[in-house]
Amino acid sequence: MTIARNPNKLKHMVKYDDELLNNVFHVLSDPTRREILRRLGVGEMTVMNLAKPFEMSLPAISKHLRVLEKAGLVSIRKEGTYRYYYLNPKTVDKAHEWLMELRNFWTPQLSNLELFLDNQSKED
Repeated sequence: MTIARNPNKLKHMVKYDDELLNNVFHVLSDPTRREILRRLGVGEMTVMNLAKPFEMSLPAISKHLRVLEKAGLVSIRKEGTYRYYYLNPKTVDKAHEWLMELRNFWTPQLSNLELFLDNQSKED
């Protein structure tokens, strides 16, 4: 039995903004920023509220927020002297779409490999 391979299948994947994806995955590599995003998933928050569980200064939290904002993962709503941060789902959705396409490509490939290995072990 041979494994069905279709190298052209990857060529049919939707073209994504590589710079955007690189920025998003780079930003998500930091555990503090992932936790900030998780907390913002509950709802918008000020820097003070976001900083509470972290053992770091407000300027350090602000720096993380600037990185998240630059990557398009969070946005800011100003109300008087307060700045409220909230998730920007469009950017997260683009990264999720890319991951789902990758999953849709690899799932059948891995299933074919599993079948091949099962058949090989039966022949031995």
